[in-house]
Amino acid sequence: MSAIAAPSDTAGTASALRRLYFVRFAFAIVWALVMFTMAKGITPVGAVLLVLYPLFDVGAAIYDAKVSRRTGSPVLLYVNVAVSLVTAVGLGVACASGIPAVLRVWGAWAVVAGLVQLIVAIPRRKMGGQWPMILSGGISVLAGGSFIASAGADDPALTSAVGYAIPGGIFFLLSALRLGRAARES
Repeated sequence: MSAIAAPSDTAGTASALRRLYFVRFAFAIVWALVMFTMAKGITPVGAVLLVLYPLFDVGAAIYDAKVSRRTGSPVLLYVNVAVSLVTAVGLGVACASGIPAVLRVWGAWAVVAGLVQLIVAIPRRKMGGQWPMILSGGISVLAGGSFIASAGADDPALTSAVGYAIPGGIFFLLSALRLGRAARES
């Protein structure tokens, strides 16, 4: 008689997060490439895409909370869901007011979401693959402050906010690659 050991909670969570991080990487890169084509102004399609980005974050945080429930409290992930929902609504309103308003909302979201990402990733370090998420959270806080500051520039543009998605996506890719090792070793 042989028994097959079920994967540990950590390995299962690492595997699920790895898949999520690959999806988040792909979404961020495609979104940024499309948005760069319309970063000079806010078009109707651009407005939809701006609102879509935090809504995608909502779905990702819900999935993360579901798959990581056994390895830690999902409370901060649900905080992220609420913050991203408020951001989506805020961006919808801000798009009607212009680029400075969008940059302020985007910046505030980057600061709060970055703090949440830091607080979630630090206890997950033992799972592996979290250093890129810790760095990403810290960079997000700093970038958010710069978006808010750039809203007061003479000719504010969305390019910096759009460009923010690319390093974020790369950090998700790095984390996914590192989590692959953690999932195999557990």
